[in-house]
Amino acid sequence: MHVPGLAEAEALAVFDDRARRTAGRFWPGPLTLVLRRRGDSGLSLLASAGLDTVAIRAPAHKVAQALLRETGRPIAAPSANRSGRVSPTEAAHVAEELDDRVSLILDGGRTPVGLESTVLDLSAEGPALLRPGGVILEQLTELLGPIAAPTKGSLKSPGMLASHYAPSLPLRLEAVAARSGEALLAFGPDAPPGFVEVLWLSRSGDLAEAAANLFALLRRLDRPLFTGIAVMPIPEHGLGRAINDRLRRAAAPQQG
Repeated sequence: MHVPGLAEAEALAVFDDRARRTAGRFWPGPLTLVLRRRGDSGLSLLASAGLDTVAIRAPAHKVAQALLRETGRPIAAPSANRSGRVSPTEAAHVAEELDDRVSLILDGGRTPVGLESTVLDLSAEGPALLRPGGVILEQLTELLGPIAAPTKGSLKSPGMLASHYAPSLPLRLEAVAARSGEALLAFGPDAPPGFVEVLWLSRSGDLAEAAANLFALLRRLDRPLFTGIAVMPIPEHGLGRAINDRLRRAAAPQQG
C-alpha cells in the first residue's frame, strides 16, 4: 500500500520502535516496510494476498504524494508492467507495454532512482531484507543492526520470484568478452570489443547512475537485432547489490 507518510501508515499496520525509527529515517523514499496488519485497518485481504502482513511505502515523488493527498486513502499500486517483465522508468515505457490496457497514465518524468524500493520485513523479531533497492543494506544495518536474508520459499514481497524483470532476449552476466551477435551493457570506462552495440550504465563506475539507467537501457537493447544482452560485472556493494539482484532475476530461466 502507498501512503503519504507515517501517520497514515500507522492506521494500517502495527508499528513498533524499529518501524517508527526506520520510517522516520527513510520516509518518504524508496523503502517498503512489511508489517503486521492492524485488525481494524479496513484493508481488503486482496491488497495483501490474504497474508496477515501488509507492505507499506511512502513515496517521495511529488506527483505520487499529490495523488495520495487528493485520494485521501491508501493506494494499492503494483508496478506498471506485465508480470515478470522489465520495470518501467518513464511514462513512455508504460504506454509501450500496457497500451490500451490502462485508460490513464500520470507522467511525472523519469524516475530518479531507477530501481524499485527496498523491501524490509519488520513483521517478526529480527529484520529481514526481502528485496534490495534504493535504500542500501549498509544504511539499514547502521540503524537496525544485523539484517537477515529472506527465508527460503518465502514470497512476502513482489520481486522475490526467481525469474523477474526479464527482457525477451537472453541475458548473460559477468561478461568479459563478446559472443556472436550480442549487445552489451557496459560499466566503467572500458568495454571489451566485438559487441554489436554498447550502451553504458555508467562510464565513471557510478552505481547510482547505473541504477537509474538499468531498466531503460535493458529496454533499448531488447530487440531482435541482437542474439542476446551481455552485462559487465557490477560491484556487489551499496546500490550494486540491488542492481545485481535485478540482473540475476532477469537472467534466470523463465517459468512456464
